[in-house]
Amino acid sequence: MSNNPTYSRSQYFAVGVTFSMLLATSLLRASEIDFVRDIAPILQNRCWDCHGKDEQESGLRLDLRIRMLRGGDSGLSTVVPGEPEKSYLIEVINHVDEDMAMPPDEDKLPAEEIELLTQWVKQGANWPGQMDVLVEEESDHWSFQPVSRPQVPRRKVAKDQTNLDAVADSSVKIREVMNNPIDEFLLETLAQHDLSFSQPAGPRSLIRRASIVLTGIAPTPEESADFVDAYAIDSEQAYAALVDRLIASQHFGERWAQHWLDVIRWAETNGSEANLYRKNAWIYRDYVVRAFNEDKPYNQFVSEQIAGDSLGAGEATGFLVAGPHVPAATVGREPTAIRQARADRMDEIIQTVGASMMGVTMGCARCHNHKFDPITITDYYSMTGVFQDVEFGARFPEFATEHPRRQRGDALWKEIAQQRRVLREIGDWEEDWGAYREMHFKPITTKAIRVRFKMENLGLDELEVFGTANPNENLAHMRRGTKVTGFPQEGVDGRNPIGRVNDGEFGTMAWRAKSTKDSDDPSWVRFDFERPESISRLRMSSNREYFYDTDYLDKKPYLPRYEYSLDVLKDDGTWQSWLGTWHVNTQLDKQHPERKTALSEIQSAIETLAEEGPQPSFVGRFVQPEMTYVLHRGSPENPRDEVIPAGPAIFDGDLNLASTDSGAKRRAQFAKWISSPQNPLTARVMVNRLWHHVFGTGIVPTTSDFGKAGALPSHPKLLDWLAAEFVEPSVVFRSSAFAMCEGDMSEGDIVEETGSLQPWSVKHVIRLLVMSNAFRQSSTPTTEGVTKDASSALLWRFPPKRVEAEVIRDSILQASGSLDHTIGGRSYRIHNEKKVYAQWEVVSNHGPETYRRMLYQERMRRVDDQMFTAFDFPDCGQVRARRPVSTTPLQALNLMNSDFVMEQSQLIASRAKKESDDDLRLSIGRCFELLLMRQPEPDELEACKDLAQQTSLALVCRALMNTNEFAFLP
Repeated sequence: MSNNPTYSRSQYFAVGVTFSMLLATSLLRASEIDFVRDIAPILQNRCWDCHGKDEQESGLRLDLRIRMLRGGDSGLSTVVPGEPEKSYLIEVINHVDEDMAMPPDEDKLPAEEIELLTQWVKQGANWPGQMDVLVEEESDHWSFQPVSRPQVPRRKVAKDQTNLDAVADSSVKIREVMNNPIDEFLLETLAQHDLSFSQPAGPRSLIRRASIVLTGIAPTPEESADFVDAYAIDSEQAYAALVDRLIASQHFGERWAQHWLDVIRWAETNGSEANLYRKNAWIYRDYVVRAFNEDKPYNQFVSEQIAGDSLGAGEATGFLVAGPHVPAATVGREPTAIRQARADRMDEIIQTVGASMMGVTMGCARCHNHKFDPITITDYYSMTGVFQDVEFGARFPEFATEHPRRQRGDALWKEIAQQRRVLREIGDWEEDWGAYREMHFKPITTKAIRVRFKMENLGLDELEVFGTANPNENLAHMRRGTKVTGFPQEGVDGRNPIGRVNDGEFGTMAWRAKSTKDSDDPSWVRFDFERPESISRLRMSSNREYFYDTDYLDKKPYLPRYEYSLDVLKDDGTWQSWLGTWHVNTQLDKQHPERKTALSEIQSAIETLAEEGPQPSFVGRFVQPEMTYVLHRGSPENPRDEVIPAGPAIFDGDLNLASTDSGAKRRAQFAKWISSPQNPLTARVMVNRLWHHVFGTGIVPTTSDFGKAGALPSHPKLLDWLAAEFVEPSVVFRSSAFAMCEGDMSEGDIVEETGSLQPWSVKHVIRLLVMSNAFRQSSTPTTEGVTKDASSALLWRFPPKRVEAEVIRDSILQASGSLDHTIGGRSYRIHNEKKVYAQWEVVSNHGPETYRRMLYQERMRRVDDQMFTAFDFPDCGQVRARRPVSTTPLQALNLMNSDFVMEQSQLIASRAKKESDDDLRLSIGRCFELLLMRQPEPDELEACKDLAQQTSLALVCRALMNTNEFAFLP
């Protein structure tokens, strides 16, 4: 074997540059370099035609020193003063990489010119007249500017039209009672186009619109009738009460959680070739539902999803691993493939954070500086540095003490501890935790242990050792300095080395050994601790990752019953046998009947704990963060300069972090930065997203791209007012009156029963939107409006839109009386169990076990659910900040002939008959009420009567489901 050291390409280049500079000392002295005499002519003759004032190929300009320091699209500094080995200019003129050689081909600079440039850089890249210019990222783009609350255009309301005395008892000083500020902004813009709002919508349209927008479920006929009656008496009071009831509904959180899950591409499979199921990923979905229902302040919502493990909301970090990924088993063992897969997983995290919280296409800067926005490749990799400790996988979520799962888990652990005390008096025992087996034995202090196996086929992804001082600390982990040796050292065929048993990594990368059962040379593992340790437990697993991360495979991860003996090293250097595999000891059970009972109690508690307490969930796992480097052209094989964890420089993203800081600290600092009121994007992006889901199109139509490539806002002042109101609310609700408040409001101050001044309140902003006259106006088109604003972007009418797949399905279930309103829990299953590399197949997408809201349906990537995929239900492979709306024949076919519709139409018809005493006319009317919230017109009634007599009432129901009235928001 050669003893010659190996070098990376960058190291070879550095050596080469150093060597060339040494040679040049005989030809050229550094003191002789003069920019005007020696350097300017080279740049002018060789570079400025393509990289000068008039043209900058690849975004690179070489006629200004400041632009040299910043670099071009590659993101690498063209010149690093004093360090030619780090200067991209010196690399490209030396033709180190022929693909990036400059000048290209045979136009390479003469050696003497290369040497002049190299010496100039080494000397400090002195450029007279340009030495004091600083490199600063700046942009005048509207969304990158601080949020400033604009003045509301006001049309004052007469005092006799308001109920001022109703708010007189409030501790808040009322400055002025006015119209909804949203209406004022919109009317100001409409007036500039000689337009105004349309007539108010009717009460039936209004309750259906509000119910679907706020909860995703159409109202019942009874709710609709009650609202119509109340509306006739006092329309303002009736509508305000309706909005309050819907926002307080537990279904509100389900509706708005679905919108958030679309943006972050959340699904329950990883989307790779194997497309494996993500076990208990639904824990995160339920967190999002609760957050919206509880009106968790948005800045807290954001922070918990970035750093929930430090904030008592560990399930929230499912956000970070919501996107697709390729699991280790699919990646294989080639080091370059492993590095590339890791880089791809980091990119998925950056895409999720960028699209959902920042509204910036951060992924565009992975290989080069962003083409449109002032986001550099350095910014991109600095941001990956924030999340270097995040890995796609499962862990036990960290819960606050008041969390129900934490409390249930604590109670079950007490039961387990009680039974362990019984067993400890008797002897050794084994527990089966599904993912691993754990052997308990009498404590012993030793500096080394040896585990000898009596098995023909052995696989260990991890062998852990625990003691008495810190029961949760793995004493065998390599990071503690524990040394591991064993036989066979390199595993089976030299591909499964012994080092894998204490590297802290679970999964397919295991130590594997083979031997005959009675072999004289059995497999063994030895751990040498840095100091004597008191030990009392061994924990072994063969593929813990599969058990924690995935499920619904027809062949479950195999957990063998390990056969082994444990030896401990004595002070005199000899081995003492301490434990043999006698966990199934019938003789001991006979002597101590309580042993068998205690073991049974423990195993029962373990099973209950896995279901009701904290459980391994696919919300990400944490690893030791490594140094972060800029990857040239996005390749992990071309690492360049080290970067520290930070946000983008254009947004003052310095987090005061170092590369030695823990992953938890990095994410906590980033969470604090991104959720700050001073961040120009966070509030703007979220209020625009809320507007999009209320009105169908955002004020900024490109809801996840607020950069230069995104669309401009239709109402920029209104957007900034909403963003400011989101962070620091000032509007008090009182029926139709809106009051602006003076003075500082402390968090949690409640004003009247209908309004809250809690900062960052999502419900507050949504209430503002749906209480506006803009939301309550008719959707009927007018000739003047269509002529001047065909897309209704100015909101001269409420823009009609087709409802989402979930609304169609849930409203059908509601009509039949089948909808299960249970909130949260495991997803209902519609797919098969499969082999690892097989595809998921829909087994049954209808039936009583599926009668929950569609939010709770198993969400598999790359799988057609055989009905609602046709209605643009997202695949979750790409960010869906706004769903496409298509019209295809498959939609009508599904709403006419699918098993689900056939089943539900029969149930709706049966319900209608039962509730109408089997009178056909009344039954038809009831079908209209259940599906369309109204009675049929006379001609409709006659047509449906003929159809029902010729076929069935169920077919009438199917016809109603296919109407635009059912599928569109009025």
